Amino acid sequence: MVVGRIVDYDSAAQTYALPAEHAAWLTRAAGPANMASPMMLLTDAARVEQEVVRCFREGGGVPYSSYDRFHALMAETSGRRFDHGLLSEVLPVAGVVEKLQQGIDTADVGCGSGRAINIMARAFPNSRFVGYDFGAEVIEAATADTSALELQNTSFVERDVAYLGEAEAFDFISAFDAIHDQARPDLVLKCVYDALRPGGTFLCVDVAASSRLEENMDHPVAPFLYTVSTMHCMTVSLALEGMGLGTMWGEQRAVQMMQDAGFGDVEIRRLPSDRFNNYYVAVK
Repeated sequence: MVVGRIVDYDSAAQTYALPAEHAAWLTRAAGPANMASPMMLLTDAARVEQEVVRCFREGGGVPYSSYDRFHALMAETSGRRFDHGLLSEVLPVAGVVEKLQQGIDTADVGCGSGRAINIMARAFPNSRFVGYDFGAEVIEAATADTSALELQNTSFVERDVAYLGEAEAFDFISAFDAIHDQARPDLVLKCVYDALRPGGTFLCVDVAASSRLEENMDHPVAPFLYTVSTMHCMTVSLALEGMGLGTMWGEQRAVQMMQDAGFGDVEIRRLPSDRFNNYYVAVK
């Protein structure tokens, strides 16, 4: 940490100190700006390095089951972001706060451990919430949290959202950093469109980057994002014979795929507190 110029060292006193400006990026007190927590994904990726190398040579991909800590690390990272600004910043960007207060039907696709759903369900008791994910382990964790919070307006369903099978069932659907991981994001987006009622809103939160490599040269965390894409997001999709878009599918392709799914107008919005993500808002 010292030779990396992260921690200061006083040789006379033989003491170490973390400068305040570094602590602002590297501790849990930094909230969603904490850069240290996402970097822990690299330790999980390192465990499967040789499997990924093999896939480059032989084809296929590395399945979700090979990643021991991924869901736990993502739950911590996304949970901190949700706790910090889901209600105060993210939902206002989507323009759905008043509707949620009045009472609507809401779904979250690729819900993971269900943190976002449970936060919204507690804040908006008049609305009804469903979380979908194909991971049995995370669905169990989400359901357990719901029970602990004694929420009555939330349910979680183990389902591949590429085959959601709902027709005009929801007024608001969200997807937090989930679409690019899907084996068939095109089918997922079409299912989202079909599941929304006319006038319903889709909020897709996903990595802010270009679909063109040359336009990401000055992206402040591009090396990290391309690494995560190669070592996790692309390969888990390819393991399911999917499209393998990866983290850096980019906003041009994201908008095009949403439009291909049926959404005519897709707005890209940003939050000052979130350097990582675009907030795609589309109304059916």
